[in-house]
Amino acid sequence: MAVRQNRLLRLATAALHLDSPGAPDRAFTELEKVPVMSNPSDTKEAAANAMWGGRFAAGPAEIMEQINASIDFDKRLYAQDIQGSKAHAAMLAAQGIVSQDDADAIAAGLDKVLAEIEAGEFSFSRALEDIHMNVEARLRELIGDPAGRLHTARSRNDQVATDVRLWLRDRIDHLDARLAVLQEALISQAEQHADAVMPGYTHLQAAQPVTFGHHMLAYVEMIGRDRGRLMDCRKRLNECPLGAAALAGTSFPIDRHATAAALGFDRPTANSMDSVGARDFIMEFLSAASILAVHLSRFSEEIVIWASDRFAFIDLSDAFTTGSSIMPQKKNPDAAELVRAKPGRIIGALVALLTVMKGLPMTFCKDMQEDKEPLFDAVDNLELAVDATAGMVFDMKPRRDKLKDALAGGFPTATDLADWLVRVLNMPFRDAHHVTGSIVAMAEKKGVDIADLPLEDMQTVAPAITGDIYSVLTAEASVASRTSYGGTAPETVRAAAADARRRFLTE
Repeated sequence: MAVRQNRLLRLATAALHLDSPGAPDRAFTELEKVPVMSNPSDTKEAAANAMWGGRFAAGPAEIMEQINASIDFDKRLYAQDIQGSKAHAAMLAAQGIVSQDDADAIAAGLDKVLAEIEAGEFSFSRALEDIHMNVEARLRELIGDPAGRLHTARSRNDQVATDVRLWLRDRIDHLDARLAVLQEALISQAEQHADAVMPGYTHLQAAQPVTFGHHMLAYVEMIGRDRGRLMDCRKRLNECPLGAAALAGTSFPIDRHATAAALGFDRPTANSMDSVGARDFIMEFLSAASILAVHLSRFSEEIVIWASDRFAFIDLSDAFTTGSSIMPQKKNPDAAELVRAKPGRIIGALVALLTVMKGLPMTFCKDMQEDKEPLFDAVDNLELAVDATAGMVFDMKPRRDKLKDALAGGFPTATDLADWLVRVLNMPFRDAHHVTGSIVAMAEKKGVDIADLPLEDMQTVAPAITGDIYSVLTAEASVASRTSYGGTAPETVRAAAADARRRFLTE
């Protein structure tokens, strides 16, 4: 597990720093440039006859072709479709359903189709509707009759369900590696700035002193849970629908366990109707993706605030900022703002699919064709957002002076004063809270911080207070005292950063 994860971490880091950041599914980036023909070289009538075996005498109306065809977007599944077909053909031969010669011809022909697609030499046809029929039609052109045996004991219904599971499983693995890079960036910042004091906020008002490193580790934990949700989703989707056929299974003596194993699935799906009628694995992914997108958006909002002139907590380089077309002085955190916007698309994808699926009877309905475009869009934008966020974290430089200066207002050490009253004077906390509130009000009226209030003034509220109180009223003393597990004391932050490395980046 550690070797595989480290390899993915290196790949994702390379993608972030050496390639165009966030470019997802790069083989498809080139594939998008391949045009889709409205009609193949033969007539629509001939194409319809070839697809439906004579049931339909003529091809579809033009508008029907436009609404029915999915090849414009499901061509993205070409590698998974071919992978599934090769495993299916091998299983059919092993079971004696087709000859080994036919299976070999099919495998060799599918390799040629794959090579043509990856070389940009494949002509996709909208009249053939989808990636399945486009691949099968080209296979028949290449090898003849053996291609017609490939579809034995399967349907496009189980085929597409398998393709999408294979594709999404792969994207989850790549997304997990990208998230590990983001955690690496956050942990590195935490290690470098474990003792950099800054205000911690509630209601966006200064609450208590914390350290910048502690703040970074908060997002490490959030991203860790996001990775866990995605891995849970991967585990549940890793069952193979192939062989469920249209909805009822098949009368051929197939070995679904062998096909599942060949494709790296844990097991075949247990119910043929559920196999083709379920899309909850996509909904689960989009749910986890939406939570992740919200986390990225929250962090991006903080970057926007921190980079503003009013806060000036961090510097971002030119690599992750842009200028203004009219105001030459501007340096805008556009990368953060764009990441902040991504949940609109990703949550929208989840809502779209939930709406599509909510009223569908079992099993497969063509409505389900609407699952892929929002899924693809969500994955593309999520990967881009993760990579951009990791880039910003690696890039940003905390301004320690500004972080500390921000502690000058808002009385952030008030809780430390209350804790001292409890710890040293044995005062009940509710009484200490009241006393502290009165001292804060006094300091506010005088226009000074608590630490600058004369001892005599404090003693008018609580006569037992001694000069030792000033030892806890600095930001450094405040954070140093928070040594409880999960606290913000610098030594605790350093230990937490090391533990986070072990839990998220090495195990």
